[in-house]
Amino acid sequence: MTWIKPSFLWMMYRCGWGTKAGQETVLAVEITRDGFEWALRHACLSSYVRGVHPDRATWQRQLKRAPTRIQWDPERDLHLHALPYRSLQLGLAGEAVRRYADEWTVAISNVTPLAREIHTLVSSGDLDSAARLLPQERPYPAADELLAHLRP
Repeated sequence: MTWIKPSFLWMMYRCGWGTKAGQETVLAVEITRDGFEWALRHACLSSYVRGVHPDRATWQRQLKRAPTRIQWDPERDLHLHALPYRSLQLGLAGEAVRRYADEWTVAISNVTPLAREIHTLVSSGDLDSAARLLPQERPYPAADELLAHLRP
């Protein structure tokens, strides 16, 4: 399983600003909209949610078949503290990994220097300068039917 984390600050939380062992390099991977939406259409929530799934057994069958899975994790602020809303994390397996590597990937860039620069500014208390360097992020304009089976 490999994961797409569309939120820069959530990724910084996960890799500790690129300081965790084995996570010292932070890459930004740009993928096609078609690929991202294919992944959403073929996804299952990573955990059972009453009201979204008819029952636990049905969810378990869907999870085993789904090439992608979704987690909704708390978004993070510049101090990497949890915020009161969640960001999507998209796990890829099997066919989805192949498509990701062979079809969907448009560009890969090393954002490790940016992560370190922002972390240095946050550590020194210059949150305004740090915020100005953050990659621009905005809510994904997905149609309701694309996410209906993924909203807890």
